[in-house]
Amino acid sequence: MWPFVNKKKIMDEEDNPSYLAVGEVTEEKEIEKIAIKLKEVLNNTSNDIIILCVGSDRSTGDSLGPFVGSMLKESKLPIIVYGTLEEPVHALNIHKILNKINQTHPASFILGIDACLGDKKQIGSIILKQGPLIPGSALNKVLPGVGDYHLKAVVNSLDSYSPVQSLNSTRLFTVIKLAEIISKIISRAVLEESVSIKNLLMVED
Repeated sequence: MWPFVNKKKIMDEEDNPSYLAVGEVTEEKEIEKIAIKLKEVLNNTSNDIIILCVGSDRSTGDSLGPFVGSMLKESKLPIIVYGTLEEPVHALNIHKILNKINQTHPASFILGIDACLGDKKQIGSIILKQGPLIPGSALNKVLPGVGDYHLKAVVNSLDSYSPVQSLNSTRLFTVIKLAEIISKIISRAVLEESVSIKNLLMVED
């Protein structure tokens, strides 16, 4: 998928993903940092860019993906978005959606978006990492990996005895706050990329 990228660089990125702890004083600067990193990633592909937002609006914690998808749709960015509050992508239809993407947009670049559970101190963290996300892993669901890169946000702490309860007891405020930040990160990365391409075309003309 990335034959022109140095293998050592890939290993370094996998070991050291871009990480944002929401709520810090430097939040805006951190958002800009991760947006710039995502822009670099998107600039490395000439394929269709697809944002695949995974989750269900039937669970508060799991609704992060659909919220991000709806926000991106409303922003009318020049990208393809799957997974919204109206048409969520979840465990019951993800195979069908992936087949549709493979048929409609072969060789596309997919950025996966999903919520995850972690330690209490990690709540509010956003992570950009190379490679597919594994949806449903906290609930021990066997689902296909999604994405060339992925953005995930820790919406709540993990109760190992009842991960479903962890998702269902998640604060909606936390989910919407994180969804807004992820949408902002993607918007900045995509719009800055579009501006760069536009400026390059103007120079060539």
